[in-house]
Amino acid sequence: MIDTIVPFIGKYMPEINSALGAGLVIFARTLGFVRFAPVFNRSEVVGLVKLSVALILTIILTSILRPPMPETGISLTYSLILNFAAGALLGYIANCILQAIEAAGDMINMQMGLSSAMVLDPSTSSQVSIVGKFFTLLAVILFIHVGGVYWLIRGLMKSFEIFPVYASSFPLEQLINQKFLITLTSNVLYIGLQIASPVLLATLGQDIILGIISKTAPQINVFQLSFLFKPVLGATIMIFILPMVAETIMEYFNSYSSLFG
Repeated sequence: MIDTIVPFIGKYMPEINSALGAGLVIFARTLGFVRFAPVFNRSEVVGLVKLSVALILTIILTSILRPPMPETGISLTYSLILNFAAGALLGYIANCILQAIEAAGDMINMQMGLSSAMVLDPSTSSQVSIVGKFFTLLAVILFIHVGGVYWLIRGLMKSFEIFPVYASSFPLEQLINQKFLITLTSNVLYIGLQIASPVLLATLGQDIILGIISKTAPQINVFQLSFLFKPVLGATIMIFILPMVAETIMEYFNSYSSLFG
C-alpha cells in the first residue's frame, strides 16, 4: 500500500513531495541546533520535548522558507550531514556565551576554598563546583529573561540565508567569523574575571591580612582560620553584589543580541 502511495505523491503532488524532502533536511539542522544550543541542551529538558521543539520549528521554517526542489545529483544523506553540522555549530557558538558565566562561578568557588565541594552535573555527567553550578543556572534564567530563546530562533532562521537547505558546500568562513570567534572565546576569561573580581579582591585582601597576622603572631594557626573565613566572606559579598552581577550578565547577553538578528 505504501509502495503505491509514495510514488503517487511524488508524481501528482510535487509541492508536498518537495516540502517533505526539505522538511527532512531542515529537521536535521534544527535537531543539531537544539542538541547544542543553550537552554535547549539542558538535561532537565527531556528528549521527547527536544524532538517536539525541533519538529515544530521544522514545520514553521518549512512553511516560511518554501525551499525549491533540489537539483539533480544531490545526495540526501550528504545534505542531512551538512545541515546537522551547521545546526550543531550554531548551537555550540551560542552556548559559548554562557560559558563565561560558568567560568566566573568556578573562579569564585576556587577562591572561596570550596574546591573540594563538587557536585555531579547531570547535563554534562561531570563534576562541577557548587558556585559554578549556581552561576550556570542563574545565567540560563537571565538568558531566557532577556529574550535569548527568541534570539536563537532568529539566528537559526538567518542561517538558511547564508547556508541554503540544499547547498553542496559548507560556508565555514561565512558562518563563523574568525575574529569574532577569538573575541567570544577570550571573553570567557575576561567576563569571568569581571564578574568574579569583587570576591577575588576581597579574598585576596583577607589572605594579605592573614599573612600579616601569621608574621606578627606565629602561634595562631592561620591556615585553619582561612578555611573558616573565606567561605563566609565570599558568601557575604556574593549576597550584596548579586543584583549588580545579574545586571552585568544581562548587559553581557544584550551585547550579543545583534549576532542573532
